Amino acid sequence: MTQSNRVDQLLDRYGETYAHQAGIRLADRPRPLYQLLVLVKLLSTRISADVAVAGARALFDAGLTTPRAVRDADAHTLWHTLAAAHYVRYAGPAIRQLADGAQLTLDRWGGDLRRMHAAAAGDRAALRASLTEFPGIGPTGADIYLREAQAVWPDVRPYLDERVTAAAKAVRLPGSPARLAGLVAPDRLPELAAAVLRGSRDKALTSA
Repeated sequence: MTQSNRVDQLLDRYGETYAHQAGIRLADRPRPLYQLLVLVKLLSTRISADVAVAGARALFDAGLTTPRAVRDADAHTLWHTLAAAHYVRYAGPAIRQLADGAQLTLDRWGGDLRRMHAAAAGDRAALRASLTEFPGIGPTGADIYLREAQAVWPDVRPYLDERVTAAAKAVRLPGSPARLAGLVAPDRLPELAAAVLRGSRDKALTSA
């Protein structure tokens, strides 16, 4: 199998991003950038990615798509919305972290995460550090956010962190971020990152 064929196979099977799964139409605008933050917060808990995505979709379907809406929502509404998506075990801590994160978004960035991006001035480490200041989001969560946000923040590209490059080696693709990025168009980098991470768990691909 050629490298090109392997990339095509990975993208076809596993290239759907978390944002797309959660129904986020990612763009460099306040609402979708905040929705991505909510999604990443839910993904950062010890729970399956499918449940986290379902929890995010439930929140968005309930109209909780802005920091002001999340901050102003009562805990009862948030809990039942997450519980309906089976995000139950960690719903209590998640609700507090979402509310605190919404308030931080409003207080520090005026409700607009483009300001956080602009403040980093192209410094990816600074941007990553800003993301880890949100409650419940650690370095791994920040990496998820930036892997997906590179679709709309070109200065972040290529964001292929160590987890992605290790996964790429497992599926017989280059472990160098630059070489790996060269295998797809720049706007498909989030899909490639998703594909190699999921594909690295497919024994048929890793042994081929």
